[in-house]
Amino acid sequence: MNISIPSILFGLGGKCLLNWTLVFLQINHISRSFLGVFSISLAVIDTALVLFVTTLHVLADGYVFLLGLLLTRYHVCLLVQILGQVYSALQWPVVVVAALDHFCTVTQRLRPTAARTRWFVYVFVTVFTWYLTALYVFLLSDFLPVLDDVSHSQINHCWVFHTSQILQVVTLLLLTLGCAALGAECSTRLLKNPPVKYQTADLSSTHSRVSVVHQAVRMLLNTWALFLIFMVVLLLLPVGIPACLGLNAAWLCFLNSLLIAVVLCVVCPASQLAQGLAALPPDSFCEWRFKFSLAAEDRT
Repeated sequence: MNISIPSILFGLGGKCLLNWTLVFLQINHISRSFLGVFSISLAVIDTALVLFVTTLHVLADGYVFLLGLLLTRYHVCLLVQILGQVYSALQWPVVVVAALDHFCTVTQRLRPTAARTRWFVYVFVTVFTWYLTALYVFLLSDFLPVLDDVSHSQINHCWVFHTSQILQVVTLLLLTLGCAALGAECSTRLLKNPPVKYQTADLSSTHSRVSVVHQAVRMLLNTWALFLIFMVVLLLLPVGIPACLGLNAAWLCFLNSLLIAVVLCVVCPASQLAQGLAALPPDSFCEWRFKFSLAAEDRT
């Protein structure tokens, strides 16, 4: 879709402001997770993009010499298209790495490390993810920039791709969450008429799993229901979301809460949650507080 460069600048500027606002809102614990460190890197890259594109568009009527190279509006469109493609390609790697990070935190598979060491690991993984994704876009993908000659009336317009990866990610994670909730519901029905072979410990474990799944889904929807509805409506519009705007801090915050809910429903550390011993990833929006009945706690 053809979008004017001022509109692109306005969208990128708003995205940049949103990124930094959410980064500062989570400043106390943003370095304690991969998604937090990645949000900082995204805010920095978006800021650099906005400054470069604005300078190139405003100064010298779209002609700027940089290190002996003549940069024009075509370089603006090229840069926006390349970064949009990188942002789209980053969606799945970010989901996979963040899910592994949350899984290791909840299950405590890795030994506790110092905050500084953990931060360096997250920074390395973030830089490595950006690097591999950029290599994929330039060397392995079938990405071809659109820089056709246009009429004089369209000289300040760029062709911008839209993203579909966000809808794929949300669909897969919500299906996983729905399957966990459906499994919990089936377990609840089974508990109403339990077979003789079921022991008390098995019944208690199933009760706890059902409680964790139901509470996790409820807490997620209580916080993000309106955002989820807005995002689904936005994604179903025929225009779509420009790829350069799809990866933003608000989406990463929602993704963080959604991944925590999915991991909790899959792992279900009910006994640790009941005793307050479970390690939960940081979340500035959802308050993951689980309540268990005294009878269930006694059985566990």
